[in-house]
Amino acid sequence: MSPRVLSIAGTDPTGGAGVQADLKSIAAFGGYGMAAVTALVAQNTRGVREVHVPPTAFLDAQLRAVSDDVEIDAVKIGMLGSVEVAATVEGWLAEVQPPIVVLDPVMVATSGDRLLDPDAEEAVRALCHRAHLVTPNLPELAVLVGEPRAASWDAAVAQAQLLAERSRTTVLLKGGHLDGEQSPDAIIDGSGVHPVAGPRVDTRHTHGTGCSLSSAMATLAAHGLSWPDALTRAKRWLTGALEHAEALHVGHGNGPIDHLHELRPHIDLGRSWSAERWDATARIRADVDACAFVRGLASGTLDRAAFA
Repeated sequence: MSPRVLSIAGTDPTGGAGVQADLKSIAAFGGYGMAAVTALVAQNTRGVREVHVPPTAFLDAQLRAVSDDVEIDAVKIGMLGSVEVAATVEGWLAEVQPPIVVLDPVMVATSGDRLLDPDAEEAVRALCHRAHLVTPNLPELAVLVGEPRAASWDAAVAQAQLLAERSRTTVLLKGGHLDGEQSPDAIIDGSGVHPVAGPRVDTRHTHGTGCSLSSAMATLAAHGLSWPDALTRAKRWLTGALEHAEALHVGHGNGPIDHLHELRPHIDLGRSWSAERWDATARIRADVDACAFVRGLASGTLDRAAFA
């Protein structure tokens, strides 16, 4: 049976991040994706233009519409944006108690700008206690533990261990913001540090990477994989998604990753009518190309009188 995975996040009309990216990631791993929208975001690969946050009563109605009808196997939480939104989600989680909750704490922009006010940041810290896995990037990890951003892998591990201990949860530590040819990640929990090595992909097309990885982890955990095994599988997929990102040609800025790169080679679109005609006439076209007149035209040696 396909895991039923609910994304609670904002939108991205260009499809690279937010609930759109979550749904693609969930589908890439055989899950059935659902979505409750926290914010409507007018953005593209070049940046965010405008954000509209619907009333939290409507968010609550979305969440209850799903949980009143569908058995949920996993939840991924992304952009929250305010104390009120975080409180609405936390109240629903306390009541429904989904078996798997993955929190991607969207708190700091790639530029380093803080996205939340202090009260909202504290609400996200509190929500970490409700999550089975928290997936911050290094700037967000620093905010969650109240320390400067880690400049080395060892310092990042120490911060992740601190967060895991304080929140009594498991942390996915992401090394993508560090320098070097390698981009290690790790699962950090009460039993220790479980690193997963991986190469750094040289691409500017990384839009939605955090959203996509967290929703992939939720889906793989719903399939029954342990957090370290889920990270190993998800990291292999994410590396390929980054490697194939350039070929998508979506936008002129920081483009999206290719969520379906593992699926695309296996899609059978059938043979088109024009392709069949080209195959059927291949021998005749070869004979035409081989005749002396055409060869003379191609080489420029055809006698002008013959042409006339």
